[in-house]
Amino acid sequence: MSSPSKNKPAQTKGFFAAMSSSFSMFSTAMRSSVNGLLGYENLEVISPDGGQEDAEEEARRGRWKQEERDSYWKMMQKYIGSDVTSMVTLPVIIFEPMTMLQKMAELMEYCHLLDLANKCEDPYLRMVYAASWAVSVYYAYQRTWKPFNPILGETYEFVNHNGITFISEQVSHHPPMSAGHAENEHFTYDVTSKLKTKFLGNSVDVYPVGRTRVTLRRDGVVLDLVPPPTKVNNLIFGRTWVDSPGEMIMTNLTTGDKVVLHFQECGWFGAGRYEVDGYVFNAAEEPKMLMSGKWNESMSYQPCDKDGEPLPGTELKEVWRVAAVPENDKYQYTYFAHKINRFETAPKNLLASDSRLRPDRYALEMNDMPKAGAEKSSLEERQRAEKRNRESKGDKFTPRWFDATEEVAATPWGDLEIYQYNGKYIQHRAAADHTDGIDVEDVRTKEFNPWQCRHWPLNSPDRHTTAGIRAQILDWDAVQIQNHLNPDQRFLRWHFGSCK
Repeated sequence: MSSPSKNKPAQTKGFFAAMSSSFSMFSTAMRSSVNGLLGYENLEVISPDGGQEDAEEEARRGRWKQEERDSYWKMMQKYIGSDVTSMVTLPVIIFEPMTMLQKMAELMEYCHLLDLANKCEDPYLRMVYAASWAVSVYYAYQRTWKPFNPILGETYEFVNHNGITFISEQVSHHPPMSAGHAENEHFTYDVTSKLKTKFLGNSVDVYPVGRTRVTLRRDGVVLDLVPPPTKVNNLIFGRTWVDSPGEMIMTNLTTGDKVVLHFQECGWFGAGRYEVDGYVFNAAEEPKMLMSGKWNESMSYQPCDKDGEPLPGTELKEVWRVAAVPENDKYQYTYFAHKINRFETAPKNLLASDSRLRPDRYALEMNDMPKAGAEKSSLEERQRAEKRNRESKGDKFTPRWFDATEEVAATPWGDLEIYQYNGKYIQHRAAADHTDGIDVEDVRTKEFNPWQCRHWPLNSPDRHTTAGIRAQILDWDAVQIQNHLNPDQRFLRWHFGSCK
């Protein structure tokens, strides 16, 4: 199925035909080589709101100073054609104060749409709600700053939003892989993510190698999501901007219904940018609902006939609209993105491996670039040291909240090893939330520690009991007395001394 409109019967052009034909001459954004700039020939510059003649003018814009641009290009040109997900050390100037584990949680901003899908009796309107939820995160994904790559064993916890509990964990370092789980009374959400990239000089293609599943609790309906790829344009020359041309497909694995949405590619002078249109199909691939909107603005739906035309007497109804956002925010954060970094959305007895506690992330949030860069380098070196020590002992890293399975899923961009939520986090959270009376330190003073010492075997039945959690908290307090040691001594004793 190539696109919703292409699946329509031949005798009609369909609801979207009139709109599409208006932009036929603007099918793709204008691309031009930077031939006028010596040493940078054949680098592609794409203006999101101009034509071909604007390419060289666009090339002189952007966040980079001339000397920074030259240095960055010299460093990066050898990687053209390569997957640069984790093989390149990048300067903090291009980062935002958030990790990939936190960015995964941004999909929960409009999770009330999944609540509505769970309550909905109409199977096709249910798909409208769920698909609109999947589209909603693209407003946040248009940010042009890079999140930090998580450290192996790093986690992120999120509560106090729409009744959900969210946990994500970095389960593999090479290749970089993350797993996430969220749940409330209406749905469960599970994802295994392994981004794949292709660096093209002045742009990078991002392929969402992953599996996203949502289970609606009332009827046990399981939804599978395949998002479109993303292209980040003008990395070195010009203003950096993001586009996600392609198809998003959400399939109801229980009934066979599906949604196919086409994300339009940005054309000349911005024609078609942000636009999304498509249909909800039944299991017989007959259109039942049409959907249209913009991924940075809103989505609407309308019942349609078998030819995809709106049913008489119906009207287009809005199902989602982006919430108000802060003005002139440095990182283009939404209010929800700011909540992700705050401790008000952290649970009691926050894990020391939580992304909020990363010193490089926090330094960047405080606009201390030199400290952020130094802390980032320190963390990366500590990760390498931990790996050398672990491998010298013949130990294998085991994720705490997710289990590796033997399942390998096929995706449009390659195979994916599946990690499964093991249920232990909810047990841990329940026990940690009942530790009243124990003097627990202010989480803001905790030192980031993704390689936590484990004083029980992972399969110990006592590990997730209230008594076990209490003992772990006391163990953590005991560890703090080592803080008078110098950093190297503390690192060796803390991370390698008694860890099981």
